[in-house]
Amino acid sequence: SLAFLFVGVSYLFLTCYDALALRQLKIKVPYRTTALASFTSYAVSFTLGFPLLTAGTIRYWIYSKKGLSASKIAALTVIAGFTFWLGMGVVLGLSLVAEAGQLAALTFTSIRLNQGVGFAALLMVFGYLGWVSLKRRHVRVKGWSLELPGATVSMSQMVVGIGDVCAAAATLYVLLPAGSTIGFTTFVGVYVLAAMLGIASNAPGGLGVFEATILLALSSLPRDQVLGSLLLFRVCYYLVPFVVALAMLGFYEIV
Repeated sequence: SLAFLFVGVSYLFLTCYDALALRQLKIKVPYRTTALASFTSYAVSFTLGFPLLTAGTIRYWIYSKKGLSASKIAALTVIAGFTFWLGMGVVLGLSLVAEAGQLAALTFTSIRLNQGVGFAALLMVFGYLGWVSLKRRHVRVKGWSLELPGATVSMSQMVVGIGDVCAAAATLYVLLPAGSTIGFTTFVGVYVLAAMLGIASNAPGGLGVFEATILLALSSLPRDQVLGSLLLFRVCYYLVPFVVALAMLGFYEIV
């Protein structure tokens, strides 16, 4: 169905997270290895939670066999995280600014507040892009140093992050009840807000918090139908990729 198509597009963008990080680290790894490590680590961590442990373990399992050290894999994970938040920041900012009125009615906030938060999110993202474009920037933690991507790679990260977030939101959007009148650009803002609250909750996949936020924002729609859409979304975006990832990891280990 259309939902699985968007799931595939989203996970395809997720493989680009690792590909861009490897490019920044100047490490050459075959794309099939990058795709395997990226897809399986995200599919498993989205479902089980504790991404630093679950995704980190899978990445280390696969990448270490290609000669990557633990520090390089840690750096890769950090850079991939920047890709995610750049995309989330831009999509949230644009949605809050462009659909401030609609989102105010759905999330029980004010138009000015939405616009203010939206502009602040965009300012942070583009401020970061300007900051890394002026000269090489490094993050240092207890003697460990990581060079941040420059303007070109950061722009690529932003585009990839936007594609991933929009495809994930589209997966749930096409599963909503037939009578839904909410526009996609408005819904993306709701989705990103729900996803961010889910991440803050530390629950696997934002379970419970994500659903509650969507239900609150879409309270004008039949509650049981929205719950059914959310359940289908969990199956399509989390459960099916999780099962496929376990099968791929098992096959990889056998080979």
